[in-house]
Amino acid sequence: MANKEQLQKDVQTIEDQAPINEIVLFNDDVNTFDHVIETLVDVCNHTFEQAEQCSILVHYKGKCTVKTGAYDDLEPRCSKLLQAGLSAEII
Repeated sequence: MANKEQLQKDVQTIEDQAPINEIVLFNDDVNTFDHVIETLVDVCNHTFEQAEQCSILVHYKGKCTVKTGAYDDLEPRCSKLLQAGLSAEII
């Protein structure tokens, strides 16, 4: 019984530490793949491959989570994405 209680406490601790915010990037008909990829590399610290995959997901699915974390970290990143002409929001 003690193991089950400890497991529940461990799970709750992990959930409390987990990032609850995410930046979602939306598709548009304005920006090129190259611009989106370069911006994700610069702003979100993506690798080229990761940024390329996100841009493809955004193109075909309409949106993609590009970064998760604390709101204080995401807010300036989202602002930079918006300044670069991309459509993004923090949820």
